[in-house]
Amino acid sequence: MEEHVHHVEHPDMYDPESSKIGMWLFIFTELLLFGGLFLVYSVYRFMNPDAFHMAAVELNTTIGAFNTVILLVSSMTIAMSTSALQKGQKNLTIGLVVITFLIGIGFLVNKWFEWGVKFDHGIWPGSEHMIENMSQGEILFFGLYFVMTGLHALHIIVGLVIMGFAIRGVSNGKVNPDRPSMLENAGLYWHLVDLIWIFLFPLFYLIT
Repeated sequence: MEEHVHHVEHPDMYDPESSKIGMWLFIFTELLLFGGLFLVYSVYRFMNPDAFHMAAVELNTTIGAFNTVILLVSSMTIAMSTSALQKGQKNLTIGLVVITFLIGIGFLVNKWFEWGVKFDHGIWPGSEHMIENMSQGEILFFGLYFVMTGLHALHIIVGLVIMGFAIRGVSNGKVNPDRPSMLENAGLYWHLVDLIWIFLFPLFYLIT
């Protein structure tokens, strides 16, 4: 009887299992993509250990560490938002997702400034300064740095978009304790983004 009422209220055939399986498959393909890049990084680092250490000195470890801390906090806030939704605490849910969203923006702003400093120093893929003054190994390091952190930043933006939909869904009641998939998927994706950064941070910033 209850199920019948559910279908009357939501004729759009809500299927939480398919939604979750779809997100897990998507996460798996993302892990394959970054796994391939980590493998390329490992090979190049093995071949150019000294150059990689020299290049890593150019990176700002403090900004990298700060970004790591705020992303870990954001993983906690988005996990808390799912718990709040299950308890029916709508405003708290929205508040926690908004905090996560703002942390994501903060991460991107930090990354923008960090990249800006590199550009000021003439460091970007194919720059004259790099070609004239850096070894092949250092050029490879920065090539990987820009590709992998750039791709990660793109994933942050995708995560923010998914969160935006989740916030709207919770606000208009379409995402609720009976239909939490959108928020749960936003959380899963955000945890993936954090996990990738936890690998990127030591690989690029802590090898000095």
